[in-house]
Formats: sequence, C-alpha cells, structure tokens
Amino acid sequence: MTFYEFVKYIHVTAIILSICGFVTRVYLKQADSPNQNKYWFKKLPHKVDTLLLASALTMVYILGVNPLTTFWIAEKIIGLLIYIFLGMIALRWGKTKNIRLIAAGMAVLVFSYIVYVAHYKAPAVVFSYS
Repeated sequence: MTFYEFVKYIHVTAIILSICGFVTRVYLKQADSPNQNKYWFKKLPHKVDTLLLASALTMVYILGVNPLTTFWIAEKIIGLLIYIFLGMIALRWGKTKNIRLIAAGMAVLVFSYIVYVAHYKAPAVVFSYS
C-alpha cells in the first residue's frame, strides 16, 4: 500500500464518519434529544472534519495539483462550502424544525454530489462547460 492509498483510506473513512455524524446530529436535533449536548456529539465532529481536511490537503499535496485550477477539486471545494452553510442552517440557524430538516436534506444531497464529483474526478455542474 502506498502512502497515497493510506491517506485516501483515512480520507474515505473520515467521509463516512462525517456524514454519519451529521445525520445523527440532525436526528438528535429534530428529536430534541438531551444527548445532542453530550461531548461526543459536540466535539467529535470537529475532530473528524479536521482529519478529513488534513487528509484532503495531504492528497492534493501528494498529487501535486493546484485545487483552484483542477476543476473537479475546485468544484468539490465549492460544494463543501455550500454543504457547510446548509449544515449550519440544519444544526444551528434554522428557526423551525421544517427549515432545519429541509436544510439537512439539501446538505445530504450536496454531500452526495461532492462524492459523485470525487468518484468520477470530473466537474458536473459549475465547471462542466469550461
């Protein structure tokens, strides 16, 4: 196993943990569960997302690509920013449960889109006509 493959394995594992954690946190928020204030649900997602970002940056470095000129990576970054914004609405800023639920559903769709772009290594929307 090469170092790149090892980092990619960590990245994919962090992706799975991140989306599972997000969906769990949305569920707890929707259910008004007291568990949503526990350490594991408040701090662990930040640690997983830090690992996710670090592994992504490491892979970009190993590949030697510029994320702003490699269009599929740039599109993933744009998708990531949209995902973060929708996640903030779903978990913090949404005033009603319906708004939070709609934002969470949209965040999961954007997340799926990011995975699609990463899998095929081709931009699908923003830079697809460049």
